[in-house]
Amino acid sequence: MYRQVNDFLNEWNAEAVSTIAVMDALTDEKLEQAITEGHSTLRWLGWHLATSPVFFASLVGVNLAPPTEKKEEEMTAADIQVAYRKIAEELKSAAESTLADEQLTETIDFGGPTAKGSILSKLILHQTHHRGQMTVLLRQAGLPVPGVMGPTKEQQQG
Repeated sequence: MYRQVNDFLNEWNAEAVSTIAVMDALTDEKLEQAITEGHSTLRWLGWHLATSPVFFASLVGVNLAPPTEKKEEEMTAADIQVAYRKIAEELKSAAESTLADEQLTETIDFGGPTAKGSILSKLILHQTHHRGQMTVLLRQAGLPVPGVMGPTKEQQQG
């Protein structure tokens, strides 16, 4: 749980850089890659990570506009990359100007009383979870996998 806005911002900024690296590996030709038929595709996961911060931010009192009006099925790789960069920057700016440290211990009902600082932690964990799914799908699709939490096999051999 975050107790200081600056702690959240520092982690958000670092995690956004990693997510941007994953988004930048997307290609239009491979957006329908899924682990198996009927599961989340690279397109859906990218769109979801570009749009879900609006929901999490709203829970802590930070109002963001959706980064795109396009539906998931309309999104190209470039659209996803632009939308994610936009929401990552807007969340940072809005959190800096809207949130105060004392607000992070305030609770909301999120399946029970939950501190706003915990909601921000869930945002980071949610992003990390889906980014991990995307790295598996990138490898499965034959696309380059960026080192996110350390070097990839290819980076270690280079």
